[in-house]
Amino acid sequence: MPVNEKNILNRLYFVAGCMFLFAIGVAVKLVNIQVSEGKKYKELAQISNFKSDTIVANRGNIYAADGSLLATSMPKYDIRVDVMAPVSLGNFNENLKPLSDSLSVMLGKPSSYYQQKLRKARSTKNRYLLITRGLGYAEYMRIKSFPMFNLGAYKGGLIVEQRTIREHPIGKMAERTIGHDRKDEEGYYSRVGIEGAFREFLRGSEGYQLKQKIAKGQWKPIDNANEVEPKDGYDVVTTIDVNMQDIAHQSLLKQLEYYKADHGTVVVMETKTGEIKAISNLGKAKAGGYYERLNYAVGESHEPGSTFKLMTMVAALEDRVIDTSDMVDTGNGRYKFYDRTVRDSKWGGFGKISMAEAFELSSNVAFARIIDEKYKQKPERFVNRLYNMGLNEKLGLPILGEGNPSIPHPTDKYWSGTSLPWMTHGYGVSMTALQTLTFYNAIANDGKMVKPRFIKEVRAWNKSYKSYKTEVIDAAICSKETALKAQQMMKNVVRRGTAKNIYDSNFSMAGKTGTCQYNYWIESGRYISSFAGYFPADEPKYSCVVVIHQPDKEIGYYGADVAAPVFKDIAMKIYAETPSVDEIENLVVDNVMSSEDFEEYYEKAQGDQKTMPNVKGMVVMDAVALLENMGLKVNFTGTGKIKNQSIKPGVKLEGVKLVELKS
Repeated sequence: MPVNEKNILNRLYFVAGCMFLFAIGVAVKLVNIQVSEGKKYKELAQISNFKSDTIVANRGNIYAADGSLLATSMPKYDIRVDVMAPVSLGNFNENLKPLSDSLSVMLGKPSSYYQQKLRKARSTKNRYLLITRGLGYAEYMRIKSFPMFNLGAYKGGLIVEQRTIREHPIGKMAERTIGHDRKDEEGYYSRVGIEGAFREFLRGSEGYQLKQKIAKGQWKPIDNANEVEPKDGYDVVTTIDVNMQDIAHQSLLKQLEYYKADHGTVVVMETKTGEIKAISNLGKAKAGGYYERLNYAVGESHEPGSTFKLMTMVAALEDRVIDTSDMVDTGNGRYKFYDRTVRDSKWGGFGKISMAEAFELSSNVAFARIIDEKYKQKPERFVNRLYNMGLNEKLGLPILGEGNPSIPHPTDKYWSGTSLPWMTHGYGVSMTALQTLTFYNAIANDGKMVKPRFIKEVRAWNKSYKSYKTEVIDAAICSKETALKAQQMMKNVVRRGTAKNIYDSNFSMAGKTGTCQYNYWIESGRYISSFAGYFPADEPKYSCVVVIHQPDKEIGYYGADVAAPVFKDIAMKIYAETPSVDEIENLVVDNVMSSEDFEEYYEKAQGDQKTMPNVKGMVVMDAVALLENMGLKVNFTGTGKIKNQSIKPGVKLEGVKLVELKS
C-alpha cells in the first residue's frame, strides 16, 4: 500500500476514534442528567411554568352597636381602554363621539376632551389609556354600557382593573378609633385602632389557586377549584353608638373652632358596663380645619391639672387623714413651699374653707397645704394609696399605643420637697384622658372600676363567634362611703362650684373642672382645659371626659369655660336626641317606609334631608335614586327589594358619604 494512502487511512481511524469517544461522553452525560440531575431540572420546569396565585380574602366589616356600618371593604374599578383592540378604524370613528359624550356626562369634562384624548391614543398606539379611577359598582356597570365599551374587552378595548379599598360610611367620625391595618411598600404593617387590634379576626386567610403559564406571558387556572379556598374575615361589632358619636364629634369640633385650640378629645362611656359609646379625637390641620389626627384619648398622657383632685381627695378620705368637713386656711390664695409658690385662681384667696368647699372651688392652696401637712412625714403612704387604686398602671386596652401613666414615688431620683404638694392638684403626674375617665367612672359606679370596652362581639356569618363581657379591674377602689362623699362633692361642683355655669335645674350632672398650665418652664400661656364627670348625677348612666389642648388664652382657657360646656352639650343632647329602641319603631320614617307608593314616599323624604330614611322593602333602583338625590354615594349588591342598609334609619347624615344596600 502506498505510503500516502496509509497516512490517510490512519487519519480516518483517528478521527473515527475521536468521534466514538465523543459519542460515549455525550451518552454518559445524558445518563447522568437523566438519573442524577433530572429531579433538579424537572423542579425548575415546574417553577417556571406553574405558580400558586394568591386569592385575597374579604376583610370583615366593622359595625356600630346598632348595626350601622363603620368600616367595610368596597370594590373599586379603574377603567382603561386599548384603542388598538381589534376594532376597525371605521368602527372607532363611528363610536368616538357617542362614547365621548357619555363619558362627558358621567365624568364632567367636555366631550371634546375625550375625543382628543382617544384620537391621540390611537395615533400613538396606546394600548393602556387611563379613563378614570375609583368607580363604584353602579358606576362601573353604567360605563360598561357606553358605546364601544359595550363591545367588551376584545372588540371594544375595555380594560377593567378591580381593587378593594376600606370605606368609612360615617365619614371622618371616629376614624382614628376605627383605625387601619396597612402594609407599606417596605412590607411593614401599620396597625391602628380597632382595625389593628382585631386584625386576627378581620383579615381572614388567603387562598391559593394553581395556574399554568401559557402564550404571551399569560397564566390560566389549571382547574376551576382552588388549591386552598380563601376564608373571609369575621365581622366585629363595636360598642360605638352612631348618634352619640355624631353628638360628641360635632360638639367637640364646634368648641375647638371657637377657641382656636390645637387639639382635643371626648369620650363617652357607659357607667355599668365600661362600653365606649362615643370617642372623638380632633387635631388642627396645617391647612386649617380639624381631623382625626391621633387617638389622643388612648395615647396622649399629660398633666391632668385639677381633675386629679378627685384622686387626691379619695386617697385622703380612704386613709382617714381628712374628712370633707375639715377646715383649711387658704390665706390670700398664695402659699410657698420652699422656693415655689402654689396659687389659687381667685385673687385674694378663699379664706378658711372646708375640704368639701375646697373641692367645689378647686383651691390648689387648700389641697397642697392639707396633703403636705398630713403626709409630709410619710409621703409614700399617699403615693402607695394612689398605686393601690391602679393609677400607675395602664388599662391594658386592646388598641395599641396606650400612653403610660406617671405617678412619682418618694424613692424616685427626682423626688423633691415640692413633689407632694404639687401632685395634689395634678402637676408632676400624667394620665391619658381615658385613664382619667375610668377613675371617674369608678366613683360614679360606687367604687367598682370597669375596663373600657370597644367591642361587643365578633361575628362569623351572622352568628356570634366570640362575645366580650364587662371586665372588672377592681371591685372596690375605695369604700362606698368614700365614693358617696365624692359623688356629692362633684354634684356641688356643678350646682355651685367652678362648673356652676353648666348647671341646669332640669337635668343633673356631676363632675370636676381642670385647668393645667403646661410646659410653663419653656413658654407661658399654654393650657390644657378639661372636665370629667357623669350624668345623670343621681343614677349615673354615662360618664364623659373632655380635654382640649392649647385654647387661645385671649378667648379663654379655664376648664369651666372651655371643656365643661362640651360636657353639658353632649349630656343634654344624648338624652334629648338619642331615641331608644322602642321609640325608633314609632318614627314617622317607618310609616313612610310602609307606603307602597314611591312617589308619595319620595315627596315626604325630600322634606328631611338630614336623617337617613328607611329604604328596606323598596326596589333597588328606587332606593338608589332616592339616596343619590339626597347627595349620598350608594353601593348595592343583589336585585329586587332592599333587605339591609348600612346606615340605620333616623341617623343624622352630616358627615355620612356612603351607604351600602343589600337585597
